[in-house]
Amino acid sequence: MAWACLFAAGVLEIVWAFFMKRSAGFSLITPTAITVGTMIASFSLLGVAMKTLPLGTAYMVWTGIGAIGAFVVGIFVLGESVTLARIVAALLITGGILTMKLGSPT
Repeated sequence: MAWACLFAAGVLEIVWAFFMKRSAGFSLITPTAITVGTMIASFSLLGVAMKTLPLGTAYMVWTGIGAIGAFVVGIFVLGESVTLARIVAALLITGGILTMKLGSPT
């Protein structure tokens, strides 16, 4: 259950990051409201996951999902550039997430 909550929290982190970009510095009401709502939901689910999972594991996986997801959304939805260095960085983050998951006692 903790891992499912953590995964959902990570997905919501991607959503709030996207809508934060769309909010134009919090000047547009709908994207701002979506940002705040999904932030609260993401933090809440992270908190639930942290009841069981170690702090370092939960936080790293949560931020990693958000980072990789935002990277992918940036490329495919926002048309951001794809470079070898960015891809290598994303692969390293993904490797770190998997390693933390595999090394977690829970």
